[in-house]
Amino acid sequence: MSDKTLEGTKVLIVDDSGYMRQVIRKYLEPKGFIIIGEAQDGWEAIQLCDKLRPDVITMDISMKKLGGIEATKKIKAIDPKVKVIMVSALGEARFIKEAIKSGAHDFIIKPFAEERLVGAITNAVLKG
Repeated sequence: MSDKTLEGTKVLIVDDSGYMRQVIRKYLEPKGFIIIGEAQDGWEAIQLCDKLRPDVITMDISMKKLGGIEATKKIKAIDPKVKVIMVSALGEARFIKEAIKSGAHDFIIKPFAEERLVGAITNAVLKG
């Protein structure tokens, strides 16, 4: 995002739970974020990131095939500018530390309030 505004921020939602992807979409679309894709696992996220070039990715940690931490490392290697917001029920300190070390910009523990998610993305986009 070169103009440093939120309007039109492209978001890729990555979570193995269809319900959680729906919740994230419901929170973000009314705020002007554009959901450009959804992925159910880390491999799918990597492919979509390379193809769609999102500005922000919301990433679950615990997923089949490839988890969020490994996927984040691979995605950041493809596109170092993309902002990854880790969204997980695994809120232990070691997961948070690992997520940040892998390149995540922020870590949100499920369940979360709409304001927390929007705030994390706003902070990532506007303050980088």
